[in-house]
Amino acid sequence: MTILRQDAWTNDEDAILAEVTLRHIREGSTQLVAFEEVGEKLTRTPAACGFRWNSLIRKQYEKAIAEAKKVRKERNKRKRKQQGSDKVENPFSLSDEAYQYEREKNLSLQEIILFLQKLQSEGTTTKNLEAENKALLTRIQHMKKENGTLRNKLDKMNKEYESVCKDYKEVLQIMERARKLTEVPVSN
Repeated sequence: MTILRQDAWTNDEDAILAEVTLRHIREGSTQLVAFEEVGEKLTRTPAACGFRWNSLIRKQYEKAIAEAKKVRKERNKRKRKQQGSDKVENPFSLSDEAYQYEREKNLSLQEIILFLQKLQSEGTTTKNLEAENKALLTRIQHMKKENGTLRNKLDKMNKEYESVCKDYKEVLQIMERARKLTEVPVSN
């Protein structure tokens, strides 16, 4: 399980947060995805990254954000133009799958790289989760075994306690009978 940091932010971490968030804005991705990426890099929660961005960093990068939004707008405009010119005109009316295939053939290198990076980070996360799951299953088995041992000890102690209580009551009864036998009746 990854331990999340709760210490103060450094200038380098602020710069990483700004850089990644601005890149996601330029590429048309969401800030939430950016906060998840930064959170993984800095071992902080995405919520902590979002809070830091919105409370402090965003104000320092207003010009850069505006520029990133312009780049995104131009990129989207070019993409729409390209899709319009690359659109497959098929007089035989392509099936949806064939049309999707033709459209995907025109993916940009940047989109492919982003997809592969996302896939790689998910693979790393999956491997980490599988390792953590395996460790937890081993721990559960150990705890079950220990629980069984402790349960047996408890049963044994309860039986011993009941035996001691029974013996104690018997001793008290014997002492009571002995006291009664030793009592001498008082005569006048």
